[in-house]
Amino acid sequence: MSQPRAAARTGRRRTSHSMDAVLTEAVALLDEAGEEALTFRALAGRLGGGVASIYWYVASRDELLDRATDHVVEGILTSIRALPTTDDPIADIRSIAVALFDGVVDRPWLAAYFLRNSSVQPTSLAIYEHLGQQTLRLDLTTRQRFHAVSAFIGYVIGSATDLGQEPPEAVVQGSVTREAFLADAAQQWRDLDPDEFPFVHQIVDEFATHVDADQFLAGLDLLLAGLRLQSTPR
Repeated sequence: MSQPRAAARTGRRRTSHSMDAVLTEAVALLDEAGEEALTFRALAGRLGGGVASIYWYVASRDELLDRATDHVVEGILTSIRALPTTDDPIADIRSIAVALFDGVVDRPWLAAYFLRNSSVQPTSLAIYEHLGQQTLRLDLTTRQRFHAVSAFIGYVIGSATDLGQEPPEAVVQGSVTREAFLADAAQQWRDLDPDEFPFVHQIVDEFATHVDADQFLAGLDLLLAGLRLQSTPR
């Protein structure tokens, strides 16, 4: 993390915060109400100081978002580093991917900023590196390794963001259960012309009862199966 910026530019006495306090409160705002809620004014109010005090720690809102993302990712990296290494690098990639998904799924705001700026996101880059090192244990070309890690990061972050979105308002308010909402959507699909939508009619019963986490794992296993076909362990 960068050091607080010099006081000489303003001559004002700095309000006593810390980078950790700034980022902790920024993450709290993001978790509570999403990206739009994170303003310097709102953050300063949480910290008990003026807006100018935030500029001791970050130069812009973009930098604040990047650093807040990396602050969250520190916990994910700790979980990933605690995973045991096995004799199967592809199984280890799966474990890393699941841990990353679990860390992101409840924070859909995070996806837009994950590994966006590696100069201020060393922790995010460390996850990328840790995942990539597993591919060094496989017989792949450099391009294949790059494409594999890019595919896994993209799939995990994208899926976590999609599945972590707020459910429909009626479900949030409790006037409709998730099961009832899915059943209604499934019925709308069943009412479609089967000649025009044969695939939808084929899978509609699966859709009506699907579990999001199972759907994520199924897609992940498809990617892993492809990687296994492409490579052999070293």
